[in-house]
Amino acid sequence: MATVEIYTTPLCPYCVRAKRLLEKKGVDFIEIDLWQEPGRREEMVRRAAGRRTVPQIFINGQAMGGSDDLHALDAAGKLDPLLAQDGEGARRGSA
Repeated sequence: MATVEIYTTPLCPYCVRAKRLLEKKGVDFIEIDLWQEPGRREEMVRRAAGRRTVPQIFINGQAMGGSDDLHALDAAGKLDPLLAQDGEGARRGSA
């Protein structure tokens, strides 16, 4: 299964929406809470090619964008194949 990482903040409804979709699909993910680890925001911005909003979602290290992007991939039938690719093994919780 793919390694999925998601940068979030606790009060972000888009973060909740993205995590719900991943959970519905049975995907374990690494959640990086930027309120608990504010020093990682610049890491997120760098990895996301300048995007500063949350969530930012990465599948096997590749930037997927935010919640709307994730749902669009799912609607187009492109998310499941990405999630099926081998990654380094994800786990739920803080990285």
